[in-house]
Amino acid sequence: MRIGVPSETKTLEGRVALVPAACGDLVSRGHEVYVQAGAGIKSGFKDEDFERVGVKIAATAKKLYEAGELIVKVKEPIAGDLKLLRKDHLLFCYLHLAAEPKLTQRLLEIGLTGVAFESVEDTDGTLPLLAPMSIIAGRIATQVGTHLLHQPEGGKGKLLGGLPSTERGKVIVFGAGAAGRNSAELAAAGGANVIVFEKRQDRLREMMNLAPNVTALYPYEETVAREIKNADLVIGAVLIPSAKAPRVVTREMVKSMEPGSVLVDISIDQGGCFETSKATTWAEPTYVVDGVTHFCVTNMPGAVPQTSSQAICAAILPYVNRLASDKNWKKFEPLKKGINVEGGKIVHPALKG
Repeated sequence: MRIGVPSETKTLEGRVALVPAACGDLVSRGHEVYVQAGAGIKSGFKDEDFERVGVKIAATAKKLYEAGELIVKVKEPIAGDLKLLRKDHLLFCYLHLAAEPKLTQRLLEIGLTGVAFESVEDTDGTLPLLAPMSIIAGRIATQVGTHLLHQPEGGKGKLLGGLPSTERGKVIVFGAGAAGRNSAELAAAGGANVIVFEKRQDRLREMMNLAPNVTALYPYEETVAREIKNADLVIGAVLIPSAKAPRVVTREMVKSMEPGSVLVDISIDQGGCFETSKATTWAEPTYVVDGVTHFCVTNMPGAVPQTSSQAICAAILPYVNRLASDKNWKKFEPLKKGINVEGGKIVHPALKG
């Protein structure tokens, strides 16, 4: 099959879906792999690195999309990509359609088959292609939040870990999946007092065992409202697979927070889990509501493209090979569950409501 890897076009997005070593594996299996010129530069890969393993370099996006049958990219297609996608394309990438009704409609009009990374689900219910980016986003959320608490950034000027004679900072994390766990781990390792809100009992136990300075609580609204008032950093990492994120923090809760506090919404790809959330980019990552700094960048892992590209590629390569090699790939349950749209129709149950 002819596999096309375009350059990412989202603002300051530096990832590439397939690194040269992975492309080499696909070429050795008899596939033709095309990579758009310059697609890997921000991830540390030159065109020559791809050519060395048998990849064909497409000079433009137009030529890339013309050549490819299976289009493998990282982020959802935006304006420039949508003009080049065709009905016969098989698109494999993050789509997050629950938060993007206009994109959903456009893909339906094109009529292609769209398989979303975040919807591919193993038999045990895990999301293998979402996990690596969730881990990275979780760590970035704590790193960015810590920085935004600095006074020159408009923060309250608090060091999360504290030191003898000062108070520790307080971090609240919603959700204890891959993203939430990594946010909590990093915040706890830095010395902050961490509260993780989670509904699943098994994850509550995991969070309690994480570190002595981590408390795990069920998210009763009254408890959330009480704890959020004096929180320094609040991180939203709530996920309902392929569906719009539930709102766990209200505008009134935000109003109750101290000026200079910080909210980081990892769930923004799925619409956001704070009532005051709105999508931002790395070019303009923050805004302020009621004195509280909000960070709601929709492609957080794009800030560390070398790490992110290697991680996502390792996760998706077996699935790319299955899509390219197996005419009956739709009988493979994890990929079947990943189909969001096909032939002008919405397929995934979470998107039909």
